[in-house]
Amino acid sequence: MSDRSPAAVELQTARLLLRRPTAADVDAIFAVHRDPETCTHNPSDALARFEEAEALYQRWDNQWEQYGYGYWVVRHHGSAQQLGFCGIKPMELHGTPVLNLFYRFATSAWGQGFAGEAAAAVATWASNHLPDLPLIARVRPANVASQRVAIRAGLSRAQHLDTEGYDGFDWIYIAQDANRATDGRGHTPGLREPNEAP
Repeated sequence: MSDRSPAAVELQTARLLLRRPTAADVDAIFAVHRDPETCTHNPSDALARFEEAEALYQRWDNQWEQYGYGYWVVRHHGSAQQLGFCGIKPMELHGTPVLNLFYRFATSAWGQGFAGEAAAAVATWASNHLPDLPLIARVRPANVASQRVAIRAGLSRAQHLDTEGYDGFDWIYIAQDANRATDGRGHTPGLREPNEAP
């Protein structure tokens, strides 16, 4: 793991336990990502073959090895059943390094607040452990449920950052908490209006 690796890789909320994925989670990765409903707004994330789930798990595991953080498996306290996945991935937005907040849950876990609860825990972890990297969520304009999760995790709409994504236009939500630096106008340094001077 990198120098920035956390002391603990498990997160807990009132109802949920989040832990680093293992090879035993590949079946759940496949089940969640092959369900057309879970990838309605992000069709390029849909998986058709088990081997694709194995490759996805390997990418997640490689990220954990390289950065010391990544996507967590989300489950109830005291249960081995995976509800879904939530975590962060380093990427660039408009040329600036950021953390992208990801959440995808089995349809059986929808409508119970699990995604928002997990995303809030991950956002808090990111704020405490990686405060210099802006936390964003890329959300399709039609994905109202995902927008609600981003807001529940403490992110706000940042229309000036909206951009074309893998599967269409992305609305950007960004964390604006006390631990993240802003430029006095509510903008994170490096992430500005397209025609805005620094």
